[in-house]
Amino acid sequence: MTANLPEFMTAVGFDRPGGPQVLRPERIAVPAPGHGEVLIRVAFAGVNRPDVAQRQGNYPPPPGASPIPGLEIAGEVVAVGDGVGEALIGQKVCALVTGGGYAEYCLAQANHCLPVSDTLPLAEAAALPETLFTVWHNVFERGWAKEGETILVHGGTSGIGTMACMLGRLFGLTVIVTCGSPQKCERALEIGAAHAIDYKASDFVEEVTRITGGKGVQLVLDMVAGDYVARNLKCLAEDGRHVSIAVQGGAKAEINMAVVMSRRYTLTGSTLRPRSHEFKALVAQEIAGNVWPLVESGELRPVMDQVFPLAKAAAAHARMEAGEHIGKIVLEM
Repeated sequence: MTANLPEFMTAVGFDRPGGPQVLRPERIAVPAPGHGEVLIRVAFAGVNRPDVAQRQGNYPPPPGASPIPGLEIAGEVVAVGDGVGEALIGQKVCALVTGGGYAEYCLAQANHCLPVSDTLPLAEAAALPETLFTVWHNVFERGWAKEGETILVHGGTSGIGTMACMLGRLFGLTVIVTCGSPQKCERALEIGAAHAIDYKASDFVEEVTRITGGKGVQLVLDMVAGDYVARNLKCLAEDGRHVSIAVQGGAKAEINMAVVMSRRYTLTGSTLRPRSHEFKALVAQEIAGNVWPLVESGELRPVMDQVFPLAKAAAAHARMEAGEHIGKIVLEM
């Protein structure tokens, strides 16, 4: 470990699951990087739905991960473990982490980090990894999206939704989103969606049929699950792919398998946090080669909602749960 590092740091955790009010600051030891790891002095940490689920007791950290919430960070590398070149010390990076982001210092795998140039504000850098890794893997790698296709994305103004809109537009996809108000629909169109459906005012299945001239979409990115799945399948063209990344509407779905067979649908899904270090390193490599140049040129930037100080993490969670946010919420250390 390098010199001049404090022994203790402030982090935000919780003793027992509950509402946002259970989040509270605590003093814990600054961790030391192990093999292949770096220690980052955190400037900003992203707030994501899995953090809320973890606080509610519904998404425990995987074995070996920090119990402190926080899955994405940006800051400066201040120490490196075995197997990591010291040249990284002093570099600004953002990283996907398995936990520990709501803290002044956080460990990350060196090969899960992406470089942050002077033109990319650290608050924006911290808002990128979780949604970028999730959307890139599920839309392009698992969902096989290709230029010229049409995709339906639920939660169009969420962190995932806004990233899917922007990445889709940059990679030649036509993106249809669903949102919960006319204002959110308007914002989604500004962000990059080709069409936005107010699901409270109209049936998204009928709207998708109308928009696509009855052909349907090639891909659905779904974070609702539950009774949305059967409706999503009605939106799919033949040979369509349905990718699930969350179960906010319930974990169980009833579908007609004869329809899946006759229309040759592919149903898949994934969770990112428990995947192996090796898998995440491969995704980071893909992103570094295909997407990061667009970030560095300024063509791809996260949609930012609000920045809260670390001590107000409870307020950040309350804002996310209220569902009024558009884009990303981050914590400032």
